[in-house]
Amino acid sequence: MDLRNKIALVAGGTRGAGRGIAIELGAAGATVYVTGRTTRARQSEYARPETIEDTAELVTAAGGAGIALQVDHLDPAQVKALVERIGRDAGRLDILVNDIWGGENLNEWEKPVWEHDLDKGLRMLRLAIDTHLITAHHALPLMLAHEGGLLVEITDGTAAYNADHYRLNPFYDLAKTAVNRMAWAHARDLGPRGATAVCVTPGWMRSEIMLETFGVDEDNWRAAQEPHFTISETPRFVGRAVAAIAADPQRARWNGQSLSSGELARVYGFTDLDGSQPDAWRYMLEVVEAGKPADATGYR
Repeated sequence: MDLRNKIALVAGGTRGAGRGIAIELGAAGATVYVTGRTTRARQSEYARPETIEDTAELVTAAGGAGIALQVDHLDPAQVKALVERIGRDAGRLDILVNDIWGGENLNEWEKPVWEHDLDKGLRMLRLAIDTHLITAHHALPLMLAHEGGLLVEITDGTAAYNADHYRLNPFYDLAKTAVNRMAWAHARDLGPRGATAVCVTPGWMRSEIMLETFGVDEDNWRAAQEPHFTISETPRFVGRAVAAIAADPQRARWNGQSLSSGELARVYGFTDLDGSQPDAWRYMLEVVEAGKPADATGYR
């Protein structure tokens, strides 16, 4: 995966999948602009320790060049200024990753719309959908200035899985299915202009928040009380999936598609940090939904 001389923007790169993607793009040699709301000087409402500066330093340590810029992607003026900055500094944008989310503290599991807090639900939709559209609106013209650009939308669940699975509640369901459709729609506009749009989902990911929820860390994650966590993957796995697409000269074959880290690992041959290739979405169907006991044999 050689992305030297490529300029990437990972919007929403403070933690989780965004951080993993930024690091792997850096490992392939890219210059990566990392945006988010939490800096060492100022936190978002998450009130968590991860910062965009941390991510940028990890990008540089991996072999790329990480640049941290505080941006609220709900504010069009801030996003416009961000893209103008990239244009001045680099003169181009080759890879745009829309990983903005911010809904963990807003989601109320398995509640119908009339029981779910309305303000939280609507805020979730703004963070999950509006931010992506605002960023695409301002960033894609710079990307299209040079042929071969790549837009990657990050969500939870493939289009096929989400099409017939109810995702927790109407707000979360809409947030995650909309992003799949968004990538498909962008592909209709970008393909004829020499660029590619795809949607990529990780599997059950060992993000900072998920590890904390289970009371484990990356060294002892197998001790989590949830047996099916055995199929989980690090954020770097989906990062390698994005880097593989970005480095693929034939990436236009994926235009408009919804893809998972597990299936892309089989196509490109990359692995997670431990050498495995977890296929979480196939596992969900064939093991979890089939009511079988946890057993990742054959899925890693």
